[in-house]
Amino acid sequence: MARLAGKVAVVTGGGGVLCSAMCKALAEHGARVVVMDLNFEAANRVAGEIRQNGGEALAVAADVLSRDSLRRARQSIRERFGRVEILINGAGGNRPQATAGPDQSFFDIPVEAIQWVFNLNCLGTILPCQVFMPDMVELGRGVVINITSMAAIRPLTRVVAYGAAKAAVANFTQWLAVHMAQNYSPRIRVNAIAPGFFLTEQNRYLLVDEAGRPTARGQTILAHTPAGRYGQPDDLISTLLWLVDDQSAFVTGAIIPVDGGFSAYAGV
Repeated sequence: MARLAGKVAVVTGGGGVLCSAMCKALAEHGARVVVMDLNFEAANRVAGEIRQNGGEALAVAADVLSRDSLRRARQSIRERFGRVEILINGAGGNRPQATAGPDQSFFDIPVEAIQWVFNLNCLGTILPCQVFMPDMVELGRGVVINITSMAAIRPLTRVVAYGAAKAAVANFTQWLAVHMAQNYSPRIRVNAIAPGFFLTEQNRYLLVDEAGRPTARGQTILAHTPAGRYGQPDDLISTLLWLVDDQSAFVTGAIIPVDGGFSAYAGV
């Protein structure tokens, strides 16, 4: 993995549970990591941990829904690290107000909640690509990894807005992979990781109760996951490192599930 040495990698949502693990893994393999998050305190904490372990990291506060904010971030990154060669679009999430369930009918989900989820997950993936990928065009090479979801592959009950938004991210991933290869360079690759069920701050309320025990929904998920457990952040790392490295030079437009077998199991 020495080929990552010196490459500039931007990770949006870098202060979160899953993306902070990605930041640390990229740094351990030589990348110069930009931990980007709307919450600067969270980004700075992750960047500080990376530097304490001998890696190179820069914390940047930016709003993935603001092109101007992203452009300011890009300028800061260029001044400190140079052009971006790796982009991980990890910013995303859900909110209870956009979820159907016993306390809220599908028919009563507020438009504002649906729009919030779509904007964060879909637009929050497209805008960073528009801002940072010109660096890759200048370099003639680069890697984008979008984070979609199992909800994009197997429609799940309740998470109506989130599933639709993540399906849009999967479609955009494939569109962008073709567009970049045909119009700019086949050495600019775009792929996505589709995590299965990992405990995060966004979905914890659906999967475990206050005592940490699986909810009824969580029990159903575990029963349909051949691996028999929720994913851990480190479970994503080998796939991440494979996709950003030249070992996967012939892989573009792919959606890679990391799900403990959930998408392969029909329930019987």
